[in-house]
Amino acid sequence: MISVELALERILSAFSPLPAEQVSLASALGRALAEDVRSRVTQPPTAVSAMDGYAVRASDVAKVPTTLSMVGMAPAGGAYDKPLKSGEAVRIFTGAPLPVGADAIVIQENTSAEGDRITIRAPSPPGHYVRPAGLDFSAGDVGLSAGRLLGPREIGLAAAMNVPWLQVRRRPRVAVLATGDEVVMPGDPVGPNQIVSSNALALAAAITAWGGEPLTLGIAADTKESLQGLADGAENTDLLITTGGASVGEFDLVQEALKERGLVVDFWQIAMRPGKPLIFGRLGATPLLGLPGNPVSSLVCAILFVRPAMARMLGRKIDQPEFKGARLGSALKANDRRQDYLRARLALAPDGALVATPFEVQDSSNLARLTNADCLVVRAPNAPPAKAGEEVSVIALDEALRAL
Repeated sequence: MISVELALERILSAFSPLPAEQVSLASALGRALAEDVRSRVTQPPTAVSAMDGYAVRASDVAKVPTTLSMVGMAPAGGAYDKPLKSGEAVRIFTGAPLPVGADAIVIQENTSAEGDRITIRAPSPPGHYVRPAGLDFSAGDVGLSAGRLLGPREIGLAAAMNVPWLQVRRRPRVAVLATGDEVVMPGDPVGPNQIVSSNALALAAAITAWGGEPLTLGIAADTKESLQGLADGAENTDLLITTGGASVGEFDLVQEALKERGLVVDFWQIAMRPGKPLIFGRLGATPLLGLPGNPVSSLVCAILFVRPAMARMLGRKIDQPEFKGARLGSALKANDRRQDYLRARLALAPDGALVATPFEVQDSSNLARLTNADCLVVRAPNAPPAKAGEEVSVIALDEALRAL
């Protein structure tokens, strides 16, 4: 068995960022940038008013009260196109450009008007309520860096920078192949010795959430011919994931069957719980991850290994799960030689600290407990007994399963 850290290192070495493709800004949500995005404009393009009020010369309103002559108006989307002279003011609205010669804004609350005579009751120093040109960004500035995930804020910024098309990483194409005579798809008739398959659908959902395109190949029967035939459907994908058939049982055929199709195994078995019987190798040009069949093991391994692999393909910086500190809510026995990932609930202590309390039952077939868990408590191999209140590292599940 190899360590989790070494397994992740060897898995990630097989992946690199995928080629870029161009998409419209309107369809870029959730995509990962393949190159920096530079602004095509300066925002604001010239000095503009930050408030409704009057554009003035600051020197004219240094001593108040004083009265100025209103000589024009600058609405948003319009402008006063004459130079502002001493003793003059221009009625101005938020976002309108300052007239030439004006260097301050007096907000309307500090004024009173009688016709075109404007009484100023408060001073306004140079630059007051003025947004200078380029306050937000200037033409040529890098507003978004390569590798960034495009959410609503990023879409808005790219639009403001007048960038209608973006270069993004192609979505990873990930094939998912379930195995085993004992599993059937949801809604199909369930025989007396069968269970409903959850792994393929859960993995496909995770792949979609992480920015990929899942290709569900179906359920292979426990024969070489069935497994080989369905695995052929993974050609031209970026990753093939199998689930089940990775252990040492008589009917665990993934390695045996796919070696006849050219599978080269890098490693098999990781010193972790759940998820020990994990296969990593290459089937022709396609990397293969053979995940265990137990649903908890399958999803935990996906978080630890599939997610970072997809991040690498998307050019993202997330190459390993994000760990948080928490306190144990209950005592734990000494750990054995395998790194442990315990499903746990999170709560806040009175002092605001996170408290992680592992479930008493950690069976890798109990999907309901994984669904109701908030985090995974990570325990190193051979960790000594731990008392309640001791510090531990946790992986927050909501964060691990959301978009990369």
